[in-house]
Amino acid sequence: MKLDAQLPFITALLFILSILFPFFPDIPLPVSEARLVNWIENGQALWLLFGALFTLFWIKSWTLTPGQKAFWLWSVAWWVVLLGRSTSWGRVYFPDEPRLIFRVISVVLIAALVLPVLFSGILRKEIALRFRHEMFPLWTVLLVVITFMFSDAVEHHRLIASLVLYDARDQDLLEELYEVPFMLGLFIIAFGMMQRDKVTKQQSAPVR
Repeated sequence: MKLDAQLPFITALLFILSILFPFFPDIPLPVSEARLVNWIENGQALWLLFGALFTLFWIKSWTLTPGQKAFWLWSVAWWVVLLGRSTSWGRVYFPDEPRLIFRVISVVLIAALVLPVLFSGILRKEIALRFRHEMFPLWTVLLVVITFMFSDAVEHHRLIASLVLYDARDQDLLEELYEVPFMLGLFIIAFGMMQRDKVTKQQSAPVR
């Protein structure tokens, strides 16, 4: 694994915002906290859907190797699984439907993520190659890991949640706020990998 230690401006900005998140509930707002949480959740769902569609469009825009295509299709599955998880597998929008439906949706989506790794040697080889040779942005990776860790801690009442959650009534808001830089950071990492694949493809194209 190779790490790029440069700190991009957008990553630095997201780090600063993340540090300030615990103080956001104290800011007077013209809407209720519950409505704000709902807006953030809907925005996150749209962003995850955008990530999946953007990746699909990118796949169709370039002639990729079988390994690259398998990897980016697998990435689409990741975006869809995150979308499913963020909406409780659809329960957020259809709360009156039987819980069994959402259980089936969760199993199908997670299977779409796990089974290709188990049965596709091409995908496993591509993942291994990228893990060994891809240039990962160190600070953006740390942003993703740290914000996910705090979001998970707030949601599940883990010990480190006390570092950022000062009032239990703000739990939902803090959880959603920390998921925002997590999702943005994932896209930044994925987009960087796409750009490097694009450059590699252009350099390997025959000169006419």
